[in-house]
Amino acid sequence: MTLRFIHAADLHLDSPFRGIRAAAPDNVARALYSATFDSYRNIVDLCMSERVDALLVAGDIYDGADRSLRAQQAFLDGLRSLDAAGIRSFVCHGNHDPLDGWEARLSYPDGCHRFGADFTAVPVFPDAPERGLVYGISYPTRDVYENLVARLGMVDAAAFTIGLLHANVGGNTDHDLYAPCSLDDLVQSGIDYWALGHVHTRQVMRERAPSVVYPGNPQGRHPNEPGARGVYLVEVTDDGSIRLDFRATDTVRWEQARIDISAMETEQELVDAIEDEMQSLLDGAQGRSIVVRMTLNGRGDLNRFLRQPGAVDDLLSGVNDQWAERLPFVWCERIQNETAAAIDRDALRSGEDFLAEVLRIADQVRECPATLQDGLAELYQHRRFRQHLAALTVEEIAALLDEAEALAVTLLAEDDR
Repeated sequence: MTLRFIHAADLHLDSPFRGIRAAAPDNVARALYSATFDSYRNIVDLCMSERVDALLVAGDIYDGADRSLRAQQAFLDGLRSLDAAGIRSFVCHGNHDPLDGWEARLSYPDGCHRFGADFTAVPVFPDAPERGLVYGISYPTRDVYENLVARLGMVDAAAFTIGLLHANVGGNTDHDLYAPCSLDDLVQSGIDYWALGHVHTRQVMRERAPSVVYPGNPQGRHPNEPGARGVYLVEVTDDGSIRLDFRATDTVRWEQARIDISAMETEQELVDAIEDEMQSLLDGAQGRSIVVRMTLNGRGDLNRFLRQPGAVDDLLSGVNDQWAERLPFVWCERIQNETAAAIDRDALRSGEDFLAEVLRIADQVRECPATLQDGLAELYQHRRFRQHLAALTVEEIAALLDEAEALAVTLLAEDDR
């Protein structure tokens, strides 16, 4: 094996979890308070248990430019442990932790290289640079809108090369357009493996020649970062081929759950369904605690109960009384009620009113989805919305149509509306 390393990014040490942590029980709040630090310790432990050659961190080590002393000490403690084990570390800084942010006067270990505001190349093995060269660059300040790949220049074709970069590749609309570049920019660079940071959802944008990889953040921080979070263990073989192995490092996992009430007749059935969902989440988390946001949907008789004042809050309290104090815990952060009253769709569709016409048009669109695009031509051509609409699949359009129909029926059909 020529080279083995851990590719991590977006540690966001000391992320505050504002709002959610304040509302949580004490044990949950403590777990959230330490989650990013525990995840980082898991990364360090993984590096040592796998006996890798290096740890690469692609920016956003901290959650803000005015990084806390606690976060800086924790990060350096991990790097010192790696250095003592003979494992080198390579670090670049991104928009959350730029070079001009406040920094305590603490000492980095000799085995760590922090990249500056220009690309430089550093060997993983000083006595054998051909086994691995890391080309890295950091943000001098938070707002970097320049394509930093253009600064790279020529790379050493005789060595296995790694690019360490915090950037938005391909215009990802879920993240700010810092250091924007295209996938083709990376392909044409001559780098063998691009170790990227900034996008929090893991993504292998290209598997080889070169590999272009976002590991995502190693610890989810809110309901929109659900599922397993971690790092990539990267192995480079003697013939230059690359193997990627995702390893989860999160300690508290965020999940979103949906429960359909359509077939339920009693409140007990709803309570049982929620209990089953909580247990299922816990069973699938490999020993981790869970924070879940639950959505109740569908049309049924239980909508009448759920719309009573305080009903959803009482349901939430009952769930958390049962599950939040366990270890590992499952804490339901919120229950969202998106249910609606039961209806006879066929009867409504056969009417002569406005709602009947809406339902008939919805059915026509289902038979010929292109008619929807024709009707929304102005939006499809809008400079702001077209990028989102153009990316929708037929299945996604159908799901949006179902949601729109359900909303229309809720607003137009229910007597008390």
